Amino acid sequence: MSTRVLFDADRERHNPRRCAQCSLCCKLLPMPILKKPAGKPCQFQRFGKGCTIYANRPPECAFWSCRWLLNDDTADQIRPDKSHLVIDSMPDYVEIVDNETGQRRKLEVVQAWIDPDYPDAHRDPVFRAYLYRRAQEGVAARIRYDNARALHIMAPPLMQDRQWQEWAGGTVRPQHTAKEIDDALKLRRILTVEP
Repeated sequence: MSTRVLFDADRERHNPRRCAQCSLCCKLLPMPILKKPAGKPCQFQRFGKGCTIYANRPPECAFWSCRWLLNDDTADQIRPDKSHLVIDSMPDYVEIVDNETGQRRKLEVVQAWIDPDYPDAHRDPVFRAYLYRRAQEGVAARIRYDNARALHIMAPPLMQDRQWQEWAGGTVRPQHTAKEIDDALKLRRILTVEP
């Protein structure tokens, strides 16, 4: 069983990646403590100057980092301000409902926040390759446009027909049944050699 490290305080000293001029997370992510909705610039962010409350920012800001900055699984991704999307470091889950049986199950998803100025950023081939790799691990994707609008993506390894599938809205109601998705996941496990 593998363990994912979501936060490693010592990693920052060894990680060559830095935010530099990128502050896209300050625009895209919601920050309820600051009454900031998703997709809107933070009132404390200044172009070319950064965060005006950086030294006293709330813990919710101080302890959050994007997956591009933290994780090795995004080594091929470009910096968020260039890709126009921020991959959240925390996993999320959606509920899959089998339309035939009504059976429900949870499915882990990568959550990515998209710059509203670039609504198709999730179609970038480099990001799609990342989603494909994650699908091989049994993980789907939730693309967030703001607090309310989302797109759910299932990469080919998750689908019996081996095609990309997208569903808009807050609830995933796939064209394929949960059993078909489970069968695809079982097939993936059989074909994957566990370390």
